[in-house]
Amino acid sequence: MSAATIATTQPSSGPIAPVSLREAFWVWLRIAALSFGGPAGQIAVMHRILVDEKRWIGEHRFLHALNYCMLLPGPEAQQLATYIGWLLHKTRGGIIAGALFVLPGAISIMALSWIYALYGRVGIVSALFFGLKAAVLAVVLQAVVRIGSRSLKNIVMRSLAAAAFILIFFLNVPFPMIVLGAGVIGYFGGRAGIPAFQVGGGHGAATGDIVADADTLLGEELPAHASPTIGQSLKQAIVWLVLWLAPVAALLLMMGETSVFTQIATFFSKMSVVTFGGAYAVLAYVAQQAVENYHWLTAREMLDGLGMAETTPGPLIMVLQFVGFMGAYRNPGMLSPLLAGTLGGLLATWVTFIPCFLWIFLGAPFIERMRGNKALAGAMSAITAAVVGVVLNLAIWFAIHTIFREVRPFTLGPLNFEMPVMSSVDLWALAISVGAIIAIFRLKVGIFMTLGGASAAGIALYFAGLLA
Repeated sequence: MSAATIATTQPSSGPIAPVSLREAFWVWLRIAALSFGGPAGQIAVMHRILVDEKRWIGEHRFLHALNYCMLLPGPEAQQLATYIGWLLHKTRGGIIAGALFVLPGAISIMALSWIYALYGRVGIVSALFFGLKAAVLAVVLQAVVRIGSRSLKNIVMRSLAAAAFILIFFLNVPFPMIVLGAGVIGYFGGRAGIPAFQVGGGHGAATGDIVADADTLLGEELPAHASPTIGQSLKQAIVWLVLWLAPVAALLLMMGETSVFTQIATFFSKMSVVTFGGAYAVLAYVAQQAVENYHWLTAREMLDGLGMAETTPGPLIMVLQFVGFMGAYRNPGMLSPLLAGTLGGLLATWVTFIPCFLWIFLGAPFIERMRGNKALAGAMSAITAAVVGVVLNLAIWFAIHTIFREVRPFTLGPLNFEMPVMSSVDLWALAISVGAIIAIFRLKVGIFMTLGGASAAGIALYFAGLLA
């Protein structure tokens, strides 16, 4: 079958009919439009459409691709879309799948960033975001449960998660070091054949009958384009490195290190290399740096941005566009604040997502030839377990900054963390957070409906005169 065509699923007894790249475009656009609810929900949407419905790819191959994306820095759901698009239609398919996955969220977050900058201090808008960020805590807790239920299957995985939480929350050990350590432990554990490291992982896929690779379009064979020459790999590396780093170098040379645009470009470029474990884990590190180091926005504004990303399609990590927007908006230099914010947001998006294409197009051919590798599976399992602890850290960080108006640093020997001032508790924020937790965990209400209800509660409190 040519690289320009893939197939769609007919009834199980019927033939597989070819479908053009143009038709595949609309399938990827459909996936992008339905990609709400963070990486777990986005990956489930891809699994349902690509594996269960279209049968373009089988269960084992889907999870193998997901395992690789879980090991990469950056947003695993967008990288998974790029990987599968590449499998089906070479580089063009990967670019289409990856870009479409980002586009709806980028447009939505940019529009919301403008509204937030212009009207965020208006009472009703502030009330909407008050309710929204109070409910975000429930969403992050749900991510902890989702990832943990699939990855913490034994005492070894649970111990890795607990150790990761202690290291990052109480001891301020850098997140990349935690993930690297977990990956090394898992690699050697998997290579030694220790059963505890062969638990599988990643976010939950759809349940039901397993779709075998042999019964799908791709089958079990290695695609021809998964065996590139050294020259082809070198060309891919050069193209994507130039697209990624040329703007960063230009800003550094033309505007200097102190420019907010240079800081945005260099900071988020670093994040694209060292932040492993998915969106929630990345945000824990970005929030600390953007709020406490660069002072681009406050902790509560960071929560507002996460609320935006939770309620719009596309990668949750698109909140970084909001961070870049606010950083440049507040430091516009000779530009108008809105123009500076727009450029800052687009710059953050560019340097965040361009490296994702590099990791896929350069690494996927080699990963495809490593299907079934126990050491790789062990590293992925250990990293996923560590990410549970890191995401729990993020949930507690959000809880402290949402429910309490004041926090104080606590230091004792190697311990260094933030303690809430109990007398500063915000009872309305606490009530909305508890309500959102009950809605998601007890009543099984969807994320979108829960966040919408929380926003409505914030507006109701505003009109009742109960918000300060």
